[in-house]
Amino acid sequence: MNMIDAADLHNASNLTEITWAHAVDSQKFLSDVLQGDIDFIEADILLGFLENDANKESEIPIMAHPPATTSDLSLEAFLTHIQAYNTAVQPSKVKGVKLDFKSIGALEKSIGIIGKSYDMQKFPTWINADILPGPVNNTETIPVDPKRFFDAVKQLGPAVLSIGWTTKWSESSTDGQYTRAHVSQMINVIKDNRIDEAGNVITFPVRAGITAHSLESLVYLYCSVKETNPVTFTIWSSANDAVNVENLRKFIFTIGLDKVYVDVPDELNEQLRLNDNPFGTTKTDIRCNDS
Repeated sequence: MNMIDAADLHNASNLTEITWAHAVDSQKFLSDVLQGDIDFIEADILLGFLENDANKESEIPIMAHPPATTSDLSLEAFLTHIQAYNTAVQPSKVKGVKLDFKSIGALEKSIGIIGKSYDMQKFPTWINADILPGPVNNTETIPVDPKRFFDAVKQLGPAVLSIGWTTKWSESSTDGQYTRAHVSQMINVIKDNRIDEAGNVITFPVRAGITAHSLESLVYLYCSVKETNPVTFTIWSSANDAVNVENLRKFIFTIGLDKVYVDVPDELNEQLRLNDNPFGTTKTDIRCNDS
């Protein structure tokens, strides 16, 4: 399947079919992805320098993942190339973009560039950041300041918000979950910054291994936010993360294939057997009054 109509992405009947390219942070990788069948482009933005910039006097938003500080691709060039591609192709061939900001400074310096270089309202575009500390006692990653994040994003209009928690997980991890406290903090920060009033589409990026132990609390999150904001979850995983596959399957089918993106390594995706649907429908009506 190639991407559904860009204007109606969040109303698709099966979001688990959307395909992803990760860390598209170089000119060559971007060119390869634009020529391929991937539906959504995920890329990292931080402040740094272009490799061919001899002066290196002022940091700019570049496409790179920490600890890198240089790239051959600026955010402006990245968006300009995708804008040109999306403008030239049929709606079913359009590539979505997930911009993953690694610091609040990178986001704040990118607002003007995004507004000038890319039509967010025409093409599916997510603004992603980990805005709260989360499982499991992750002290190495500092969350992006939520108030400054929302203040910056509001300048872009009705942006799709991909907002999550910092996490710590590994191939040997067995104990950890998104707790009611984590979820309540997310609900509060959405309300405190009036995102509920703005009605932005929200997707919550949640780590697969932790999500498998967090069905009850994440259902509570969904039920608490869905009345004011369209809500989905984006399940992601590092390559060697420990994952309880059956628990994760239960989460996906309980929430519904129309509400869950699955952005995980191929091996885990195959183990999830998402084509083997026990309910025979991609949509699930969650009983929120019992959560």
